[in-house]
Amino acid sequence: MKFSRLFPTCFAALLATCTLTALGQYPGWQQEMDCTMDITMDVDVHQYAGVMELTYINNSPDVLDRIPFHLFFNAFQPESMMDVRSRNIVDPDRRVGDRIVNLPEEEWGWIKVSEARVGKAAAEFSTVGTIGWLTLPKALAPGKKVRIHLEWDAQVPRQVRRSGWMNAQGVEYSMTQWYPRVCEYDHHGWHTNPYIGREFHQVWGDFDVTIHMPAAYMVGGTGVLQNPEDCGHGYGEGPTPSEGMIDWHFVAEDVIDFAWAADPDFVHKTLQMEDGPLLHFIHQADTSYGAWEELPEIAARAMQYYSDHVGTYPWPQYTVIEGGDGGMEYPMCTLVRGNRNLRSLVGVTAHEMAHAWFQGLLATNESLHEWMDEGFTSWIESEFLAEEFNESRDQPHYWAYGGYLNLVRDGGEEPLSTHADHYVTNRAYGTGAYSKGEVLMNQLAVVIGREARDAGIKRYFDEWAFKHPGPVDFKRVMERESGLELDTYFQYMLNSTHHVDVAIRSVVVTEDKTTITLERVGLLPLPVDVRITNANGTVSDHHIPQVVTQGHRPLAEGETVHAAWPWTHPTYTLTLPNSMPGCTVEVDAARLTADADRSNNLVELSSGTLQEWRNDGGDR
Repeated sequence: MKFSRLFPTCFAALLATCTLTALGQYPGWQQEMDCTMDITMDVDVHQYAGVMELTYINNSPDVLDRIPFHLFFNAFQPESMMDVRSRNIVDPDRRVGDRIVNLPEEEWGWIKVSEARVGKAAAEFSTVGTIGWLTLPKALAPGKKVRIHLEWDAQVPRQVRRSGWMNAQGVEYSMTQWYPRVCEYDHHGWHTNPYIGREFHQVWGDFDVTIHMPAAYMVGGTGVLQNPEDCGHGYGEGPTPSEGMIDWHFVAEDVIDFAWAADPDFVHKTLQMEDGPLLHFIHQADTSYGAWEELPEIAARAMQYYSDHVGTYPWPQYTVIEGGDGGMEYPMCTLVRGNRNLRSLVGVTAHEMAHAWFQGLLATNESLHEWMDEGFTSWIESEFLAEEFNESRDQPHYWAYGGYLNLVRDGGEEPLSTHADHYVTNRAYGTGAYSKGEVLMNQLAVVIGREARDAGIKRYFDEWAFKHPGPVDFKRVMERESGLELDTYFQYMLNSTHHVDVAIRSVVVTEDKTTITLERVGLLPLPVDVRITNANGTVSDHHIPQVVTQGHRPLAEGETVHAAWPWTHPTYTLTLPNSMPGCTVEVDAARLTADADRSNNLVELSSGTLQEWRNDGGDR
């Protein structure tokens, strides 16, 4: 891969550091590819012909005799797994529902590979649903590469989910998951999950893509346009061709996918960030919503915020395109639904842009660890929006906590270790991936402290950008940053549906002491913060660590640490050597924990000298 060809020296140095760091990391290797594609669109029938030249490099220790490809368009046909799943799940995505089964044949999606060669030899290519298998004439040994030639024809489906022609706002082409895409191979083996409309796991590579489109269409997407003067449409200084075909030539290096969109009504604006990427904004000309006029400056601030708080954005550009069916991230670009007010448009753009870090650079297997993709993105998005709009700076993650706890109380939660495709309900998947994932990141500050958490995120980027980190890799980064043991926190948050609920069970004030008894009602063990406000207004903060962390977070000024609470003990007694009649006792006053029942977190004693307050749990 040729990262330095397009990018400044400092960014190339970043990649070099990341690449060196990868050595010795588990599993210590990842596959790579170099892909050149040439496609010609027939917009009258929404079909195209494609040619691919693919160099696939086997960095694994295994011998490979077949290489599978995703053929996502094949999902948009009646009786596909995506169609049947949507019609049988109890809470179908409203964008899908029963739409696929009712598509006329001319609106189906399909990809048909007509020719396959490996080197100069013909090769067998067989298709089962959304997976195509290329049989190699000669097995591919570790450390070797193979040259693959594919030719295919495709029909772009009517826009149903993420990809297709003519979305609800009239954008003609949202071209995502549009080509035969190599399945990922890692230490788990091949990832050949049939497509049902959820998440992805993809190979790092370089893309060189030429798209032949009628001159009326403007194209935007992944990569840097190599021939702007030939294309016009606001890319170069030259005129826009008025007839014939335009050859749109894009190059993207070190990315995990290639996406694009096209429409004859698109308009194009740019904003060059100082010491940052060139931002492109492409949307329909007849859009009546003025939010797009205000978006560029805010998007630039989001890009800077994420670079400052996670790591420097390394590619030379980023493009926001109207298209798709909501918002979906792709390398160096996003497609977002356009008819929104400013707050909504900024929100979806900020979320999808944040995916440039949490998936675009830190490319987790989002099918298996969807919370690392959506949860981390939602967390940093909420942090930025709170600053940008001055919203709930003390608790910018209010909605994530509320959504997660509603699911807990309803009993519909499933463990975050569930594969994205296999959640019983869409609600459990969405709330788990987005809301619980966001809570997991924010709540981590309770365990290790905000400073260590925030520094750990930057360290995570430095060590794992341009690779495929998993949960253990993230956990180990946070352990090294904090010096604490985090096995229990991640085991409970990922592999169980246990939740937090710490209750105050008694407060007893005598002449010489105050005794507070706490109960762990919920089974998820976390450190506990207790704030006591005396009758005269004096505040004291007390930190009770968990034994399993083998230490505690840094203490705030004036904060007192007490003996650790073993998770095996259902109750804990906090004894303070002074009498505090009329005091108020509160657990988690900062509201950083996702405590499922806050009605038992606060006790306010009436004025008096000797007092006793007890709750034996009978009110529960």
